[in-house]
Parts: sequence; structure tokens; C-alpha cells
Amino acid sequence: MAENGASPLPPTPPARTPLSPAEHFVWLTARVLEQRRFAYHFLDDGDGNADAVETALAAYRNEDGGYGHALEPDLRGPASQPLHTAHALRVLDSIGRCGGQRVERVCRYLTSVSTPDGALPAIHPSQRGYPAAPFVPVVDDPPSDLLATGPVVGLLHRNEVWHAWLFRATDFCWQAVESLEKSHPYEIEAAVAFLDAAPDRSRAEAAADRLGRLTREQRLAVLDPARPDAYPVAPGYAPGEHHFPYDYARTPDSLARAWFTDDEMARSLDHLTSEQREDGGWPVRWRQWAPGTALECRPMVTIEALRTLRAYGRPLS
Repeated sequence: MAENGASPLPPTPPARTPLSPAEHFVWLTARVLEQRRFAYHFLDDGDGNADAVETALAAYRNEDGGYGHALEPDLRGPASQPLHTAHALRVLDSIGRCGGQRVERVCRYLTSVSTPDGALPAIHPSQRGYPAAPFVPVVDDPPSDLLATGPVVGLLHRNEVWHAWLFRATDFCWQAVESLEKSHPYEIEAAVAFLDAAPDRSRAEAAADRLGRLTREQRLAVLDPARPDAYPVAPGYAPGEHHFPYDYARTPDSLARAWFTDDEMARSLDHLTSEQREDGGWPVRWRQWAPGTALECRPMVTIEALRTLRAYGRPLS
């Protein structure tokens, strides 16, 4: 009993931090690749090593040097695809393995599936006959696509990869980025992925400054998370599929960070923290079309949310 006769107050439970419930969620739901990635990025028990991540990623690699087998969950089947291969490069970059012979093989694959102007299509026709999300239609003669090309070119430049494929693909990205007028969030994200690593830094900074003004003028980023309905959802997106400052500036050194005030960025990071669900994972905001894809995507989204929060110095544990 307390001195005044009242029962003692129960101890204050520790504040809920993101990492522990996220770890439980990943072990419960994730593919081996995402389990290995989580261990690499967030665990200190010796399980997180680059070799384990690369071994898990190798299961998705094909003989043509590309990647398939639903590495990007919205495209099913074994066929190599640019979007799968971009995903593989992001994983390799995140573990410091985006170079050498492994990337030489990737560049040969990229060359083999490029459009006549040297860039990448969103979906190569080899996807035909396999399940795919309805918002990524398969066509016989697909055009060049900034969403597919920009992130790949950016990753290769950031890792100082030099290959003949990059010359024309880089020219395509410059032309596409500098001609953007009416856009949508995923296209802007792809442009930022290119500009953040483009070798011509002064040109990249000028292009990013213009895109930042465009993003704000077209209200492509929710600046007040308390009022998401005040911001339009792009045509073809799922209901409520909004994008926030952290979607564009995933790290503080991104050129897109200058588009937002400190308060705007802080509010968006607060919102990102609050989006963690009771099961420990973060939600998928884009349109869901099959139960399995939603299950596979959530651990990926969860890992990226944690990486973004950590990049901005938010406590994880």
C-alpha cells in the first residue's frame, strides 16, 4: 500500500517503438528475401549479412541476366522484366553489391529489352500469358517509360557503373524529365531517383527545382496529413492513394528534400510513424488486385518505411 492508503499506480508501460512489432510482422509474413533484408538492415545479432541477402535474391535471377519469378509482386510468372530487374538493383544497392559481374549481366539484359531509343519499357511482351496487375497492361510494342528507366539509370550512376547501355538511356531520362509538365506521383518519384544520382549535378539541381515547383503547384504531395482529402488522387490510382513528402525525399540528402519545409517534412514523418498497424506492418496504399500480392508487398513496404524513418533520425527501438 502507498503511504496515503491508496493502491500504488501500475508501472507505465514502455512506449511502443516501431522495430519490435515490425520484426514480428516480417518473421510472420515475409518471403525469405525480405526476411534476409530485414536482418541485414536492422538486427545486430550477426544474422544480417550481405551474402545472405544476395543468395536469397539469386533465386529470382534468370539465365538472360534479368530477374523474374514475381520479385516485383504485381508481375507474376518466371519471365524477366525491367521492373523486376530494377527491384533487384535496389536490393543490391542497399547492401553495397551493385557492381562487378553481377551488374554487367544485368546491363546485357537491359540492352536486350530496350526500346529503339535505348530506354526501358514498363512491361516487356514476354509477360504475356502470365498473371499481372490490371494497371500494368501488356502490349506488343511498348514505348519507353521513365518509371522503368529513371530508377535503373540512377542506381547505376550512383554506383559508378559504366556500360554502353547507359549513354542513350541517360539521354532519354534527361529528355523525359526536362519535358515533364503534367505528371503524377510515381513519375515524379522516378524522376527524382534519376536526378539524385545523375552525373551532371548542376543540371540535376535545376531540373529538381523545377519539378519541386510542379509537384507543389499540382498538389502531388499531401502537405497536411490531417487533411488528405484536400489533395487530389491521380487518375487511375486507388482511392486514398496519396503521396507524402517522404515518398519523394526518402533520405535527407535527396534533391527533393528542398521541396518541403522542415515542418512539412516533420508532419509527414509523424504520419509515416502513425501508419504502422497493430500487426507491426505498414499498409500498401496502391491498388490491390490479388490476396497474395498484398501479403508479399507489405513486408517490402514495412522495410522501406523503417529505412526512411531511420534516415531522418527517427528512433526505431
